[in-house]
Amino acid sequence: MILKGKVHCFGDDVDTDAIIPARHMTTSEPDELAEHCMEDAEPEFVRKVNRGDLIVAGKNFGCGSSREHAPIAIQAAGVSCVIAGSFARIFYRNAINIGLPILECEKAVREVQSGDELEVDPVAGSIRNLTRNQEYQAIPFPPFMQNIIEKGGLINYVKERMKQQCQE
Repeated sequence: MILKGKVHCFGDDVDTDAIIPARHMTTSEPDELAEHCMEDAEPEFVRKVNRGDLIVAGKNFGCGSSREHAPIAIQAAGVSCVIAGSFARIFYRNAINIGLPILECEKAVREVQSGDELEVDPVAGSIRNLTRNQEYQAIPFPPFMQNIIEKGGLINYVKERMKQQCQE
């Protein structure tokens, strides 16, 4: 699975309240959450983002509360992947649980700019900046985590595993 899209850059310590503000936590519907994605960090984000675009951010992306609504809002807004210097651990796990590809790559964070077009292979961890003709390497996920992402998240992964076990 190769992902390709335009970059939207954010800084360090983007917390879950900036990703999906608490005032919009009256729903868990992905489409409704998407309407307010990144609203407090970049008010125009949802009007600028296109399906397949990527977020590139600094260190500690997704810090703050443990709400799983944050990666759901990002994914539902059309973002195909988040690349950051580092992720808050709970956000990291929540992203994997819903099948949102995330990669840690500090060099890409330092060199990529908003508006650049990236091509990302999350399985290999490779990141190509098509705008600047640069390449970066993130640490790829182990195979079992790649399977979770490929299946669209942990629930789909478990359902498929259970189905396979019943057939054996």
